[in-house]
Amino acid sequence: MDDMDRRSLLKIAGASAGYMALTGCAADNTAGATPDSISTAAPPPARSSVSIEPFEVDGNRVTIRTATQIAVIDSGRLVSLVRRSDGAEFVKDPNDKRPSLELVYPPDSVPPLGTISGDKVSCIRMNPRRVEFRFNCWSGDGVIAVYADEETGDILIEPSGYASRPGLRACRWSLAGIAPDLKLVAPFFQGVKLPIEDPLLGNDGYPWLWPSDWEAGFVIFEGTDGGFWVHCRDSAFRYKSLRVGTKDDPRRVAFDTEVYGPLDNTLAAGGIAWRINVFDGDWKTPAATYRDWLREAYRLDRETRAPWVQQVRFAVSWCPSDTALLDALAVKIGPDKVLLHASRWRKDPYDEKYPTYTASDQGKAFVKRAREMGFHVMPHCNAVDMDPGHPVYPLVRDFRYRHIETHKALGWTWIQGESRDLPESNASLPMHPDAKTMVKIHNGLSMWRSILAENIGAAADDLDLEAVFLDVTLGTYNLHNSLVENMTSSEGMQRLIAQVAALRNGLAVAGEGRNEVTMRHQSFGQVHLFNSFQKTIDGLDRCGGTPVNEFVFGSLCRSFGYSRLSGRTADEELRMRTHVSLGAVPTVTVRSADEIRNPNNAVKKMLEIATS
Repeated sequence: MDDMDRRSLLKIAGASAGYMALTGCAADNTAGATPDSISTAAPPPARSSVSIEPFEVDGNRVTIRTATQIAVIDSGRLVSLVRRSDGAEFVKDPNDKRPSLELVYPPDSVPPLGTISGDKVSCIRMNPRRVEFRFNCWSGDGVIAVYADEETGDILIEPSGYASRPGLRACRWSLAGIAPDLKLVAPFFQGVKLPIEDPLLGNDGYPWLWPSDWEAGFVIFEGTDGGFWVHCRDSAFRYKSLRVGTKDDPRRVAFDTEVYGPLDNTLAAGGIAWRINVFDGDWKTPAATYRDWLREAYRLDRETRAPWVQQVRFAVSWCPSDTALLDALAVKIGPDKVLLHASRWRKDPYDEKYPTYTASDQGKAFVKRAREMGFHVMPHCNAVDMDPGHPVYPLVRDFRYRHIETHKALGWTWIQGESRDLPESNASLPMHPDAKTMVKIHNGLSMWRSILAENIGAAADDLDLEAVFLDVTLGTYNLHNSLVENMTSSEGMQRLIAQVAALRNGLAVAGEGRNEVTMRHQSFGQVHLFNSFQKTIDGLDRCGGTPVNEFVFGSLCRSFGYSRLSGRTADEELRMRTHVSLGAVPTVTVRSADEIRNPNNAVKKMLEIATS
């Protein structure tokens, strides 16, 4: 089985292992709010105020009027949302038995608050533009704070909950009664627009985890003329998740605020302020608002990229170290427009002996020739995975990723022709040197980042590199050992990418995946198609054409395709077209020079797009 086959299968195995969970966004420091965390992000520039009328309170029912919207919230549940400009109603939820606040315990216990006989929910007015719904219930207690932002007109919903029962994973606030003509637009797999009840979105309660699956903290509900959206403003790398649909209500959307692992003694969850507002036009209107906030919050105007990054027009993923392929490509397209992801360049076999990055003679000759011709070549390295037989492993083994619920060490091994989870025996880990065994190390650990950057830097010096590829940069999650050196794996990944990007006189870093964490220092993301890692799912043909992430991230971090892009089958042609429709650089996965000299129709089409 070749490298792409093996990696694709292992990707599926990793996903099915129950990858991680989430927490929340920093509470917004806006009108009526008290910040619950200290943010290192730059404050956004001052904006003009938006008219917000004093809240009308009638028992547990609150009516809120901003310049853009009228919302009615009953016991913490959004029961009506109306656009003021034309009276369009985007939410109408008459189900007064649906809980507005739930506690979430693994694996699948979700006790509601406020719906059991004897539960008490009360509304307390804190000031003219802030109320708090207080829950004192059989299964726990909680608060949903509701306030408004005088700068934007956003209405903010900030849920929190706790109980004496340890092991709490999240508190959940949900929306129902969403208008039937509204579709969901979200940064899943670089962008989708689908009916909310579409089974692809997971109406069995599948969690879209931030940032690995839910690639930025917003979701848009779009109709023929505008709609509404929900987002948070998180600058603290907190975990959160989105759940679309349930078996009982396929149009219900839930927002989880998670607790950092370990969960053994956790009692309380909270800290996210979910912002709600309406919009006119299409999804790009709210997405632009989020893009602008992201740019301000993380000072992205200070980020620079090599000029050639925006000039790339064609990519080859999993490029073999074959100089004949370089000659064939140079006839079709200018080498300065081509990005090469070189996966077979080391002395050691693929996915073995990480973090040693020493070029083979063939790999060195290929990179040298590619650089001389003007190609942009990125040798393949890895951001989190290492070989447990490597001499560095004893130094860092206590910081393996561990699943937040099962506590199992995360990684994989390929042995006797099949993928397996990692053995939990320390003695067994290095006993199969012929197996490809990878253990994930927490990037919050400074020692790991230092060793990895040193080894990658040595290879970059030896090969005179301008770019490098880091595999698995999308692999950051809420973990059992969530904080290392007071950092989540997501913040650690951001720091690692920045550290590698600063090697030499600056390297262009490409990584696997593209989300709002990794895009800050990556120049390219090698992205996946909707749940189509190894094989294409039924329904992929309706998952393209809405390039959300390209719109939000593309000015700094461009995307290119991952696998199964040879164009030999109709299935692969679909994959290639879908990538392009989502804003990716036209990408192929050819194995020989002849596939470029005499391209099939799909490869020919990618070359035509690249040179048009």
